[in-house]
Amino acid sequence: MLLKASQRLQSQKLPAAKVDKKTTVVAEKTEAKNKTESKKEEVKVITAKKPSAVKEFFSRKFDASENILTIFKDTHIIGALIGEILGVALITMVALTLGLFNPLYFIFGYLVVTLAVFRLSGANLNPIVTVGMLATRRMSAIRGVLYLIAQVLGAWVGYVVIKGFFSVGINSGAIDATTAALPSLTPAADLTVATEGYSMFWPIVMLEFLGAIIIAFTFARALTYKKSAFTFSIVASAGVFLALLLCVVICSNFFYTNKNIFILNPAIAFVYGLFPASAEGFDALMQALMPMMVTYVVFPVLGGIIGFYVSDFASKLSGHELTA
Repeated sequence: MLLKASQRLQSQKLPAAKVDKKTTVVAEKTEAKNKTESKKEEVKVITAKKPSAVKEFFSRKFDASENILTIFKDTHIIGALIGEILGVALITMVALTLGLFNPLYFIFGYLVVTLAVFRLSGANLNPIVTVGMLATRRMSAIRGVLYLIAQVLGAWVGYVVIKGFFSVGINSGAIDATTAALPSLTPAADLTVATEGYSMFWPIVMLEFLGAIIIAFTFARALTYKKSAFTFSIVASAGVFLALLLCVVICSNFFYTNKNIFILNPAIAFVYGLFPASAEGFDALMQALMPMMVTYVVFPVLGGIIGFYVSDFASKLSGHELTA
């Protein structure tokens, strides 16, 4: 009796074991199929997300969450703007005292300022650089506008400080008001060389344009070293020094002048040459300002954009990632 009962129990268990084994096999096949489908979907997603070379070249490189509503949620932007204001103010004071025809002295001041404010704002210190950063989508529009305002404000602060010292010197009688004057930009249209009435407008425009390309290109290259503040500052400052040196040599050797006919910084140009401009009536004022705007603002900004894009194009050709 016990033997028969045991046989019955075994006969009842066999179908259940066969069912479990079949279920396991089906489950394994289903899991393998799901994994295969999942891999196919991942490949499709990766392929779909990979942008074309052109789209990648013009892609956004700044934080997508940064906009006019979010940028003031922390104090970082305030520190950055303070850095730009103080940095440009110091550079303006150096330009108004040492002058741009002493590029070796000027560049030491520029290097120190760049090192000091790099961790605050990235040390743009020039609308040429900021507009280039905007054009290549390394910087959000709101940050770029705030930086440009800060740079012009910094140039004005630097001008006011040096103007104050200059006024004290005149009032105390230490310097002669009839002979002494702060350096000022000489309108390119007013310059003459060799023949009376020969305008140097376009040569000076091209000088500013070329200098801006050099400054923007070297700054873009300096961004590849931004993990090291010192290396970044050396490369960025060397670009400014090269541009200034080139302008000085061309002005001295080819134009035979040591007047301030270049500035290579639109923010300082506003204070250095545009703010003091005056004329009778709006039309006369615009007629006086337009050549200055074209010379010291429009073409340098265009040069800055070109300089950044040349750097990016060279980076892509060499197989390097574009830096923000």
